[in-house]
Amino acid sequence: MSYVLGIDGGGSKTVCVLMDDSRQVLGRGEAGPSNYQSIGIEATLQSIQSAIYKAVEAATITNTVNIEAICLGLAGVGRATDIEVVKGLVKELQNNKLPINWALQPANIIICNDALIALVGGIGQSVGIVVAAGTGSIVFGQNHQGDTKRVGGWGYILGDEGSAYKIAIAGMKAALKSYDGREMSTSLLEDFKQHLDLESIEYLIEVVYRREWGVKQIAALAPIVDFAAASDDVVASSIIDDAVKDLVKATSTVIDAIFSADSVLEVVTTGSVWRGRCKIHERFATSLVKKFPEVKVIFPRYEPAYGAGLLALQTTQN
Repeated sequence: MSYVLGIDGGGSKTVCVLMDDSRQVLGRGEAGPSNYQSIGIEATLQSIQSAIYKAVEAATITNTVNIEAICLGLAGVGRATDIEVVKGLVKELQNNKLPINWALQPANIIICNDALIALVGGIGQSVGIVVAAGTGSIVFGQNHQGDTKRVGGWGYILGDEGSAYKIAIAGMKAALKSYDGREMSTSLLEDFKQHLDLESIEYLIEVVYRREWGVKQIAALAPIVDFAAASDDVVASSIIDDAVKDLVKATSTVIDAIFSADSVLEVVTTGSVWRGRCKIHERFATSLVKKFPEVKVIFPRYEPAYGAGLLALQTTQN
């Protein structure tokens, strides 16, 4: 019997699923990060190899595991040079001692970005749109003709509108402007003080600049804005409204580019921003459906690694 591997590789972890031709997941494994641009080729190879080993081990298959296809959906992989690097990783994987038999042909190796596998996993097929809003943000879509469109994903300096990072930054700016008297009063001022255990909001400078906080640490403050918005703080609610507008605009741009205005399609939402208490998911869905009545906004049906497995499986059925 033949099997396929679906791999979701990101900046924090790597997930691998072993799947049979009935779309059944037989084993799943997790390992460390696999963004080669941040941790290097060797560490990426080790993470992917470990995730594969754990997935095969979890499957407890008695016969030989013949891997007929593989799909690697990795963060930051989009350019031709990136794909060539990952092709080299696949060759290294085949040379290493894993408890499997490689039966790969070039046509059965898929290397793509993590937005595509999030789309396929989230919806269960490759047609539709994924709106990812976590630490960063990106909107990606694919139509029935195979045309794709990406909006955003330009990073925290040049883009990431609607992301947890941008929500957190907007919240801190609003708190400081309120402290200055430049803008209306907001509970965010006291909320940030309490959460960060600050004697005064002025010490926010020390936290953000002198502690050299990175994007993830700042993005982790987004729930403060979310909680305030859920408690009807006008300033916080306005920040969330702006995030919704940005995400709706990005999604509308994808729809206009590769779908018709009356297309029946699903939009899957992934990432930490959508799990907030202030009903951001409902706000987004209501606003988008008002513009495109045939659109259905959903939460993911399956994880991205499963989407990678489905893409790998498709290559064996063509």
